[in-house]
Amino acid sequence: MTRKDSIAARFGAAQGYEQAARVQRIAARELARRIATHHAPGSAPARILEIGCGTGFLTRALRRLFPDAHITATDIAPAMLDRVAQRMPGDDRLSLHRMDADAPDVAGPFDLICSSMAMQWFSDRARTLHLLADLLIPGGQMAMATLCAGSFRQWRDAYARTGIMCPTPDYPAIEQLQAEWPARGAGMWHDAEIIDTPDTPLAFVQELRTIGATHTDHAPATAGQLRRVMAAAEMDGPFAVSYQVAYGLFRRAFWPGVFVTGTDTDVGKTVTSAALVRAWNAAYWKPLQSGTDDAPSDSMGVRQLAKLDPARLYPPAATFGASLSPEDAAHVAHTRIDPAAITLPHHAASDGPLVVEGAGGVFVPIAENYLMIDLMARLALPVVLVARSQLGTINHTLLSLAALRARGLHVAGVILNGAPEPHGRSAIERHGQVRILAEFPSLVPMGPDAVTQLAARLPTWEQVAADAS
Repeated sequence: MTRKDSIAARFGAAQGYEQAARVQRIAARELARRIATHHAPGSAPARILEIGCGTGFLTRALRRLFPDAHITATDIAPAMLDRVAQRMPGDDRLSLHRMDADAPDVAGPFDLICSSMAMQWFSDRARTLHLLADLLIPGGQMAMATLCAGSFRQWRDAYARTGIMCPTPDYPAIEQLQAEWPARGAGMWHDAEIIDTPDTPLAFVQELRTIGATHTDHAPATAGQLRRVMAAAEMDGPFAVSYQVAYGLFRRAFWPGVFVTGTDTDVGKTVTSAALVRAWNAAYWKPLQSGTDDAPSDSMGVRQLAKLDPARLYPPAATFGASLSPEDAAHVAHTRIDPAAITLPHHAASDGPLVVEGAGGVFVPIAENYLMIDLMARLALPVVLVARSQLGTINHTLLSLAALRARGLHVAGVILNGAPEPHGRSAIERHGQVRILAEFPSLVPMGPDAVTQLAARLPTWEQVAADAS
């Protein structure tokens, strides 16, 4: 019997699952709450895929949240699917499908893919997450809950006190989970502790067996060893056990491409964007343009420098005359920017990559409580960070990289503008754990021929896309 067959058999044979699965019920409820929070009114998913539905804790919550959605609920254990059918009779928008998550065989795309407390059974988390991301629509979301490091701490301590090896599996740290998100989108994990209070340590062991959640790869403790462990578990008073649950939300990028930002203003983002457009035959979009009273727009600059076909130049969502942050420029123009009203261009993946240029740096204000990094997270594109190659750039660049990663954004690389400074480059690569895509010298005059020279220094789009796959 394979490992997967063993898992399916143990879950399928579980009796009284819903009574024993208290933590699973809580985790599903919390995951559903987070899903609801991250879906704006009017943007309910039409097609949902659930991985490892069990008896339907999350499935039923999803139906309450999204009554019109078509839900495909999957599980490796047929008996679990039967129980969902029993608990959701007559739901003609529910499909039940036996499936191994490591080898998804359903036809996408889906607006939302979710899973509560099943990821710990994936054979290869990173690979499976990549396969699932392929089933999302552009801009689609994944929402996951899984056990992480710190789970069963009291039970592990009891084993340690007796000198017996604990058969409980090791769960990944949040940092490990974060590193496993697909790079063609943006995602974040947050953990929370659930304290369960079984009647006794023996009840805890029995409930783990009831829900099929014992380890498949280790021999269980002998009866004598288990008695010693249970006695140790109650040495400090009534027994309780911690479940450390990680909740992850991921958004697939709306298009292939990159978001160009800088460590500050006038750092060379527009020239860099033009070079990227030229090198990759990409389209271009500057969502928010300010400063047109003092100089031609960046969109026109990129069009001229990259010799860009006007059909591949998307107009800004808003343009302002004052050379200020988008928020302040809008205020001077006696208006305000509604982030929800920033209309995304109709750019198809078949049209090739899209280069999106931000305004200023990652924390430039767009509106009240909405910064440039919030727009970047919404678009979920890999980021190209532009920095000066001069003294002082290390601090600004590392701070920007830290901010991007704290929001779950994938950094495709850094481009340095100016005379080469090998010590600064090395420090950014080592401490920022980032690839330097290119170093651009200062070229005067800056025109289409100079941009063509800069474009020749860049990796191909295929190389960058492969790193973000």
